[in-house]
Amino acid sequence: MMRSLFSGVSGLQNHQTRMDVIGNNIANINTTGFKRNRVNFQDILYQQLQGAARPTEELGGVNPKEVGLGMSVASIDTIHIQGSLQTTGVGTDLAISGTGFFVLDDAGKQVFTRAGAFTVDEAGLMVNPANGMKVQGWMAREVEGYTVIDVSRPVEDLVIPIGGKDPARATTMINFACNLDKRIPEIPENPTGRQIIDGTWNTEIDIYDSYGDKHILQVEFTRVPGAVNSWNAAVNVDPQNEDPTNATIGFGEEAPAAGGPTTFVVNFSNNGTLLSAEDGAGNVSGASGQVQMNVAYDVQTSTPNEDGTPVRQEFVLDLGQVGGFTRSITQYAESSSSKAVEQDGRTMGYLESFNIDSSGVITGIYDNGSTRALGQVAMASFPNQGGLEKAGDNAFRVSNNSGAANIGPSGIAGKGEIVSGVLEMSNVDMAEQFTDMIVTQRGFQANSRTIQTADQLLQELLTLKR
Repeated sequence: MMRSLFSGVSGLQNHQTRMDVIGNNIANINTTGFKRNRVNFQDILYQQLQGAARPTEELGGVNPKEVGLGMSVASIDTIHIQGSLQTTGVGTDLAISGTGFFVLDDAGKQVFTRAGAFTVDEAGLMVNPANGMKVQGWMAREVEGYTVIDVSRPVEDLVIPIGGKDPARATTMINFACNLDKRIPEIPENPTGRQIIDGTWNTEIDIYDSYGDKHILQVEFTRVPGAVNSWNAAVNVDPQNEDPTNATIGFGEEAPAAGGPTTFVVNFSNNGTLLSAEDGAGNVSGASGQVQMNVAYDVQTSTPNEDGTPVRQEFVLDLGQVGGFTRSITQYAESSSSKAVEQDGRTMGYLESFNIDSSGVITGIYDNGSTRALGQVAMASFPNQGGLEKAGDNAFRVSNNSGAANIGPSGIAGKGEIVSGVLEMSNVDMAEQFTDMIVTQRGFQANSRTIQTADQLLQELLTLKR
């Protein structure tokens, strides 16, 4: 008689636990990145009234007789299925499409989250504004003039220096991927405003010295008299200056000295592609590979050298690849153009904004027109993400059964992709929770009836003596 009472009690207690979980799920239906829980039940100990008997020659087998002693909670699982993505338009809001977690630093301890409602604090740190936990990743570093993000290093705080400076950079490479009209000296229509006079094509491009001060590089192409596929090119830097900049050009590793050649010759093949170049000293480029020439000029605004001579700034003039046409100077019967001319110098700039791509790379956008990688957001995955412990504040922490965190960039080792300007919503399904609530309520009521009925049976037993 008493067994049914305690079975009913276990049913009440554990259905109450299930109701607690459902209530928590519903309470967090609008919590960013929340992962719902579910409760699984299991029966518990059985009292054996009679054991099983194997069959004999005279009689068949007998099954055991057992009375259950109630039920218990088998598990409370965290369901890590993807929640819906909601667009916010905020660049620091991040969501994960697929598996994985963001890595946060909580006063020196690593925790993990799917809630990517981040912002940048006063110190430039990328943080969770609700609790100040710092987003982890890898900061970019300059290595031999190149920006590198080394994801093999331990993770660190991500700093986005809004308003920070981007240093000026002297021009070191110019690509003249333009076309010279083979029909010149026939004068075509010239929408760019550059002058074409007597078979001459003038091109200009802004270049920069080490201070970020702007200069004008002028290259004037003129047909070689009597030659079908050859052009003379005259180089000048800041032709409008009163003080000459003494621009010179030539092949070789050393910068051309002041007073050297200022012109070179470009030769084309019969199919309009680059064939060779020859500097003013008679040096000819090779029959294959890139055709690059060194240019140097005086920077009048620099402190003179010890011998009193002006500081010389140098850069490479890249005419393209022999036989190439995509990023090479060409000679086709089309209008002359310098639209594809590129240079790598810049003036100093300030960080105006940034964006985060699907791999988590944070790219800074400066007001001088340059862009540069600032860092990369880290992600973590686990052998058993269901084994993670909920730590509050939308965060999880490692447990004995979750396995160690595998931290790396997104899209690698099973990690999902990062989506910026978006937040992941809770994966709680209202209809499912209300249905579970009804089932749980009925289960609770049924177990309470078990206790009431057992109590009535005991009452009948007590009245036998009347």
